[in-house]
Amino acid sequence: MSKAKRLNEMIMMVNRKKRFTVRELAQEFGVSNRTILRDLQELSEMGVPLYSEVGPHGGYQVLNERILPPIAFSEDEAISIFFMIHALRHYLSLPFDIEYESIKKKFYLNLSGDIRDVIDRIKDRVDFLYIKQQEEIPFLRQLLDAAIQQEVIIICYEANGKISYRSIQPIGIYANEGKWYCPSYCFLTKDYRVFRCDRMKSVESDENTIPVDLSKINLKNRFSILQHNKETFELYVELTNKGVEKYQSVNWSDIALNKREDGTGYLKGSILKHDINFYSDYFITYGRDAVIKGPFELIETIKEKLNIILKQYN
Repeated sequence: MSKAKRLNEMIMMVNRKKRFTVRELAQEFGVSNRTILRDLQELSEMGVPLYSEVGPHGGYQVLNERILPPIAFSEDEAISIFFMIHALRHYLSLPFDIEYESIKKKFYLNLSGDIRDVIDRIKDRVDFLYIKQQEEIPFLRQLLDAAIQQEVIIICYEANGKISYRSIQPIGIYANEGKWYCPSYCFLTKDYRVFRCDRMKSVESDENTIPVDLSKINLKNRFSILQHNKETFELYVELTNKGVEKYQSVNWSDIALNKREDGTGYLKGSILKHDINFYSDYFITYGRDAVIKGPFELIETIKEKLNIILKQYN
């Protein structure tokens, strides 16, 4: 049996047994104890969480992490996976910071030399550009865990120069245009809202607030929940070809893009009254490539902001 095959089978065996001795492995694979010790050292360097115990009843055991068995990838699959991981480098913070670095290093170093050479050449020829995240956010994993476990947390939140403490129950987290957001149920306002994660100054567990049932709410249906019982406006925006291209990089799920054969298009959907200020700032960046037909309130807000800008240059 080749060394590579022995190591692969050993990973699956120790993952299954959890507790074993060097002698047991040596008998199983028909090699010397010294060879098994070298193999275990190599498995440890590959990231298999082994723990050794001395004494008459000692041996090795796998820590409480389940290791996936080896998976065979084609060259194109391996390159695709590497660049999907590589694209995440634009985010200073991720929910799995330590694991991300470990995966990137482990995956790359265990590829064959010729595939690593291909990846090294491709790095200078292809890239995935996003708006770079500017602030580090240490609470992403804590927010994600609270969403999964349906737990309540207390956040210190800064907005518009004011700081407030409130209990929230996260629905999940998502990244958009270089920022992280956390839609949640807010116990202070007794309503759903979206919090900017970079505005959270601290996060801690709330043992005193009883969670609400959010098991049927997720990131896919969050907009219908967030808009429930709130005043909304119907949005209609005409887009030029350039406007269509610009919106495709955002593509909010509550606003549908309808493309025409000539490349132009239009947006239809509903927006919250609370978000008029946000959408006015956003659509001003389109210039002549977007014409708002409704709602009236959005048009008037854009006019007011453009007049203020004009006065700056008079």
